[in-house]
Amino acid sequence: MRTSVEVADIFRAAGPAYRAAHAGHLSLIQFKVMSAIEHCRTAALGGHVEACEDCGQWRIAYNSCRNRHCPKCQGAAARTWLAEREADLLPVGYFHVVFTLPAEIADIAFHNKALVYDLLFKAASETMLTIAADPKHLGARIGITAVLHTWGSAMTHHPHVHMIVPGGGIAPDGKRWVSSRPAFLLPVRVLGALFRRLFLTRLVALHDAGCLTFFGSMAHFTERRAFLRQLAAVRKKRWVVYAKAPFAGPDAVLAYLSRYTHRVAISNRRLIAFDESGVTFRYRDYRRDGADRQKVMTLATDEFIRRFLLHVLPRGFHRIRHYGLLAGSARKASLARARELLSVAAPPDENTPNEPDDFRPPCPCCGGRMIIIEVFERRKPPRGPPDTSAPNRETSP
Repeated sequence: MRTSVEVADIFRAAGPAYRAAHAGHLSLIQFKVMSAIEHCRTAALGGHVEACEDCGQWRIAYNSCRNRHCPKCQGAAARTWLAEREADLLPVGYFHVVFTLPAEIADIAFHNKALVYDLLFKAASETMLTIAADPKHLGARIGITAVLHTWGSAMTHHPHVHMIVPGGGIAPDGKRWVSSRPAFLLPVRVLGALFRRLFLTRLVALHDAGCLTFFGSMAHFTERRAFLRQLAAVRKKRWVVYAKAPFAGPDAVLAYLSRYTHRVAISNRRLIAFDESGVTFRYRDYRRDGADRQKVMTLATDEFIRRFLLHVLPRGFHRIRHYGLLAGSARKASLARARELLSVAAPPDENTPNEPDDFRPPCPCCGGRMIIIEVFERRKPPRGPPDTSAPNRETSP
């Protein structure tokens, strides 16, 4: 049994057979995701040779695929994104709010990912902005950073949006900052009711416009009557909106964002083993509390790959979005006004660009700085350093 496993190992070993067995049922983007993960940080993508300035130790570093579904490529992307977001933080409490689609709607979303995921974003954000602007509640324009997740801990299809929301907003007249209560942002029952109404109304409109498609056992949903019957049960359900207690300061917000913004369906560190019996990994059972939440599951390899590919997003789909005070071109002016109303100084404006951070690990021999001495192209082996007798090591950036 293997003790160190990566998703790439599973795809390299079982991917060709899986693709052959499911030919005609996988999308082009799913093929590309599998290929990118399989070739990530291998000679197939090229790379460079690094050498220590002090002792001459050298190593080969292969290029990353940079695919947003690759478990190994999200660290650098998250660091860059977080550095840009740090300047947006305000000196107020931040809340974590989650909007989740019921299982009956998740089935529809699976057949219409781009449309329904986009509708999830729009309905959830409009719900937050509408209730926050209501004078009976907060009476202010708030800011929202929203992140789409489509998985549960066991990689089942579970679409939901995580939101980070500052505890307050700018009054409609723009003349004051309206703070929320210390441990309460907005009533979740009110949010759930409006979210349900907005989402279902627009989902029916998409169906009436002929925008939704259905296949297999759900093909009969193309008929309006069958589709409305599917929605009848969820119209009577309470749609749960979950709101956590506020974070303990901006550092906690950034720590949370670093865990959630660039997460993929499963990380390599959750994998335990890959052998003839399947793939074994850790997951959380949220129906239990405490230590009992931590569970171990083994899936047949084909089922593991199937679940992973459930969460491949449509091409060009934005899974991180900003609304209200943080939306688009108005973000800079809105944040400046918020800081003015909160009587806090704006972060320093860096007119001169900083040199990019060097995330290359130091020399393993002496701790010195590693510099690039050679770049080699895809599928071409490196020549190596001039002195081939020097110690070497193969790594990845």
